[in-house]
Amino acid sequence: MASQGMTYEGCNFFRQRLILATLSGKRVKIRNIRSRDDNPGLRDFEASFIRLLDKITNGSQIEINQTGTVLFYQPGLLYGGSVEHDCNTQRSVGYYLEALLMLAPFMKNSLKAVLKGVTNDQNDPSVDLLKATAVPLMKKFGIDVGVEIKVTKRGMAPGGGGEVLFTCPVRRTIRPIQISDPGKIKRIRGTAYSVRVSPQMANRIVDSARSILNKFIPDIYIYTDHMKGANSGKSPGFGLTLVAETLNGTFLAAEMVSPPQGQEPMLPEDLGKACAKQLLEEVYRGGCVDSNNQSLALLYMMLGQQDVSKIMLGPLSPYTIEFLRHIRDFFQIMFKIETKAPVEDEERKGGEKVLMTCVGSGYTNISKTTK
Repeated sequence: MASQGMTYEGCNFFRQRLILATLSGKRVKIRNIRSRDDNPGLRDFEASFIRLLDKITNGSQIEINQTGTVLFYQPGLLYGGSVEHDCNTQRSVGYYLEALLMLAPFMKNSLKAVLKGVTNDQNDPSVDLLKATAVPLMKKFGIDVGVEIKVTKRGMAPGGGGEVLFTCPVRRTIRPIQISDPGKIKRIRGTAYSVRVSPQMANRIVDSARSILNKFIPDIYIYTDHMKGANSGKSPGFGLTLVAETLNGTFLAAEMVSPPQGQEPMLPEDLGKACAKQLLEEVYRGGCVDSNNQSLALLYMMLGQQDVSKIMLGPLSPYTIEFLRHIRDFFQIMFKIETKAPVEDEERKGGEKVLMTCVGSGYTNISKTTK
């Protein structure tokens, strides 16, 4: 059995390694986790992530040495069911939710998770972003009925206090997809949210974002979401999530959040403009999946039925490139990568596109019996 194990160094790509280990059933050992740091070993948010994995699996073995610089993980069976988890406030709920999105369809029981903590911060994809982009992406792979991400309480960094409900059904197999044309953008939707600040902030964000986007497309609607009282978490803040939807049902998103309390504040006007520009940047990069969800799409393709899957992506993010290497390590599956230079004479120019092709591994959810 020892031949099955994987050994890695360092704290980078920690989630990727544990997620792929859990799906492939291979044990993994990570050494030298910040061993040269003044404060060596696992951070609290990583320990919290391991605890979450422990809650959704059955029979996982996790060993950590005394200083926290070596982790050994022998994955158990993905069990699912009802889970409640207090996410560490150093990272947002999105950090944990991204992992659950990757694992949820392959569990024994459909997952119903309540995650508490910071719903929007500056490092991780926010819950709103995942709701707007990851859920429609899952529908393309046939994971459609009953997938829901719901923000019941909003919590900003650093205090947190937010709450998110995530439900996802289990699937025996994932259907292969072939999407190569993202299509033209038909509308822009968004949410401007504010908590523990004047509700006027959200309107100011909306006006400034529209001032840029109106030049390109008329169909823009940005919801304002002002949560009060117990639902507003512990810290003040505001932010904006924008989603561009294309004719072919592709969603590209961008977001910005105000700096946490205690740091230099940011005007809502500047935030709205910056977020609109970021959305335009994402549209320029293009592809059928935005840069935040590249790895989720590739994972589902790789785990699909034994058939060819193709997807057109914008430039690959460094995180995605590392994810492909890890897929090769754990599943021995390689993608065919073809770069497509943008066509010069077309109106829609944009970044270089990459066509990713793979044959699914025919991964089946063993614990979901055929009825």
